[in-house]
Amino acid sequence: MKMQKTMAQNPLSEDVGASISWIETSDTVSRHFFFQPDGQFSVKVLDDSRPVVHKMAESFVNKFFPSGFPYSVNEGYLRYTKFRALQHFSSAALSVLSTQSLLYAAGLRPTPAQATAVSWVLKDGMQHMGKLICSHLGALMDAEPKRWRIVADVLYDLGTGLEIVSPLCPQLFLETAGLGNFAKGMAVVAARATRLPIYSSFAKEGNLSDLFAKGEAISTVFNVLGLGAGIQLVSTVCSSMQGKMIVGSLLSVIHVYSVSEEMRAAPVNTLNPQRTAMIIEDFIKTGKVSSPVDLRYKEDLLFPGRLIKDAGNVKVGGDLHKAIKPSRLKELKQMFPKEKFLLSCGIEKGWTDMVLEHNATGEDALRGWLVAAYAYSSNIEKNGSESEWDHLQEAYQKMKVVMITLLPQIQAKGWHTDRFLDGKVQTH
Repeated sequence: MKMQKTMAQNPLSEDVGASISWIETSDTVSRHFFFQPDGQFSVKVLDDSRPVVHKMAESFVNKFFPSGFPYSVNEGYLRYTKFRALQHFSSAALSVLSTQSLLYAAGLRPTPAQATAVSWVLKDGMQHMGKLICSHLGALMDAEPKRWRIVADVLYDLGTGLEIVSPLCPQLFLETAGLGNFAKGMAVVAARATRLPIYSSFAKEGNLSDLFAKGEAISTVFNVLGLGAGIQLVSTVCSSMQGKMIVGSLLSVIHVYSVSEEMRAAPVNTLNPQRTAMIIEDFIKTGKVSSPVDLRYKEDLLFPGRLIKDAGNVKVGGDLHKAIKPSRLKELKQMFPKEKFLLSCGIEKGWTDMVLEHNATGEDALRGWLVAAYAYSSNIEKNGSESEWDHLQEAYQKMKVVMITLLPQIQAKGWHTDRFLDGKVQTH
């Protein structure tokens, strides 16, 4: 590294500080760094003798990745981006195949370019219907964005598949095409609704807008590439129905696999029933708190409602009158004063029902889960020799002591404890 330092005194005033500058040469790039007398810092590239490939790579990173990458994003963003690109490429190629099949079924013989243009019209026309159908599912999507993102792509591929096979039954063209586009319309809404929670999980330095913009840039590029590949496919190997079905199935598998890997890479840091139970489970087993990065590959994305034994086999989200007997409601409220949760354990049931108030936070859910886990563990250790009331009382007192140090550890790992997303609105 070569450095040159110069200082220039401002002749107008002795009180004004001197400007400082230096030149650094590293990796065949020479940069001039300098501080102005007013304190502004500037950098200018003097010479860049790197190979063209390296310059292009740097330009690509600057255009399609957030500023400061990889230090400005959470772990897993590069893997997420790779599979996102593959997902959009395969999805766009599938759209060309399906649209050409639809037009064939309608009695037309379109060119690949016509199929590409019409695909946007058919897709956008169903979005309004999808918004109406999906509007009441917003809370569920907030609680399980990964799951609903995968469901969205499965719906998209289902709709695309119906469109591809529509020429096999031209007499049912309206029914097949309508159902296919209906599924794709719902898929578009579900995908868009879950986009923000996923991007938020990668934001590290308040750069959510930058993440969103660069992510959409990558999506656009690979959508265009996918459309180009689709045009080539329908002109060659997919010119027959047999070719469309084989290639379409292959693209669909790649599409769903890509989005599954995307979601596994995303370290979502909001608390829902599954992630809360997994945090408590790991704490009970190891005494340590897991971070969003630690748990991302352990999440069950398709069936998140499984019971976790070491976390107390807790079921949350049920109706109050079904979860807790009216005769026990008063004594349970007395047991958990000022808490926003109620618990009902039952050995014969095999699980613990937890009911949260509508304004309960993630901290409230963690407190309730920890009580359930301690009560379950105590019941196993003592072989049910004590009553449920005694187990809950003992567990509640233990929880109050442990949470004093546990909550700061959970927050330090990056978990948002100010809200709890269970997908439902409940009240006592």
